[in-house]
Amino acid sequence: MMYHQEQFSLVGAAGKPIHGDLSYDTQNTNTPLIIFIHGFKGFKDWGAHNLVSRYFVQNGYRYLKFNLSHGGVDPQKNNDVTDMEIFASNTFSKEMTDINIVIDHAVKYLGVDGVYLIGHSRGGGLSILQTANDPYVKGLVTWSAIANFSILWKKEQEEEWRKNGKIGVYNARTKETMPLNVTLLEDFEENGEQLNILSAAKKVNVPWLIVQGDDDVNVPFETAEKLANANLASRLVKIDGANHVYGAVHPYPGETLPPQLFEVCEKSLKFLDGIF
Repeated sequence: MMYHQEQFSLVGAAGKPIHGDLSYDTQNTNTPLIIFIHGFKGFKDWGAHNLVSRYFVQNGYRYLKFNLSHGGVDPQKNNDVTDMEIFASNTFSKEMTDINIVIDHAVKYLGVDGVYLIGHSRGGGLSILQTANDPYVKGLVTWSAIANFSILWKKEQEEEWRKNGKIGVYNARTKETMPLNVTLLEDFEENGEQLNILSAAKKVNVPWLIVQGDDDVNVPFETAEKLANANLASRLVKIDGANHVYGAVHPYPGETLPPQLFEVCEKSLKFLDGIF
């Protein structure tokens, strides 16, 4: 196995760039394609994401991950969210536009007739929406997925948000307050039906694995149960003692996957292998 990672960029929502990377085995380039979608305040090089990429390539897949165009990651400083102006102007509809652009690119230029999505947290919610509406998605794996975008803010913040045009969300890792413009809330309200994750969950008709830790303070285990109950053909797997990121941190100091994230990857691989 000869692991290789190449960078790419596309024009994303509102003309902003999508920066991504595609990893593959140079000795076997025609393998199935996994596309990974990161979560809120996340990005493609967070924590152990590159080790996850290597794991799937070693086990017979191509692995594509990318930064959503309004995630706030400056390509010159790709190891954190630093562009707060772009971050503040993000909306869920912009993220869905980005995902469509990436999948279209994969189908046109990578010679695949289908893709497999892995989405983490908010990226899990986005992945569910995409899978429900995109015939190119042939299988879905969600890790710690949300079931409603509005859990990302407090209901009582909405009045202040409308009045002032923005609110701040606290990032426990960096100790920063990150701004969100009211356009995010307006987009969510205007497109409520299209952005209803539980409603989309009922429409997913491809194999779907729901992975969830039972010590996740960000997304409680009941959320995974709600998603599983919305789609009885899905399969729910509990990772004992796991937090929201399965033991990873950013920056990640190790050269091997943390044990719980390794278990997540193993179970996801076994599931994806079973689709073929």
